[in-house]
Amino acid sequence: MENNPNAKLLRIFIGESDMIGHQPLYEVIVYKAKEQGLYGATVTRGIMGFGANSIVQSTKLFDISSDLPLIIEIVDIEDKIRDFTEIVEHLFEQSKCGGLITIEKAEVIRYKAGK
Repeated sequence: MENNPNAKLLRIFIGESDMIGHQPLYEVIVYKAKEQGLYGATVTRGIMGFGANSIVQSTKLFDISSDLPLIIEIVDIEDKIRDFTEIVEHLFEQSKCGGLITIEKAEVIRYKAGK
């Protein structure tokens, strides 16, 4: 994908402790994205946040959480992103976890592998 002004950014918000069987959900999502031929995925670990359950998770020393927020970001063309959201929805159902999925407009300026 080179210089695509019509790309989409998929953001998936989950908890660090969300699992499918014995594998973290974020790992399953990233490997599924690779399997589906998406351009790339990045997982970012948050230091504080809360979701639909309104429980604040934090990295404060006196309150170390084992369920910090994670954000998985994937940029690709709209059709591939929309198809992948169906896979993510299925993974959410399998893991019985909550989460948030958003799609935003993105403009790709550069996408190139290094040497």
